[in-house]
Amino acid sequence: LAVEAGVTLGWAEFVGDSGAVVGIDRFGASAPGAEVAERLGLTVEAVVAKAVEIMGERS
Repeated sequence: LAVEAGVTLGWAEFVGDSGAVVGIDRFGASAPGAEVAERLGLTVEAVVAKAVEIMGERS
């Protein structure tokens, strides 16, 4: 699992076919950093959810 506070392009090479990347693949917004991160889905909850998802796929 890779977490990128920007474009996820290129991370697939490192996480492999069974991995995943949490990042921002769209244009950002103008607001305080924490608000933008939440609005764009870059949160602790999103990272944990993606980790649980990919770990469940391996079971």
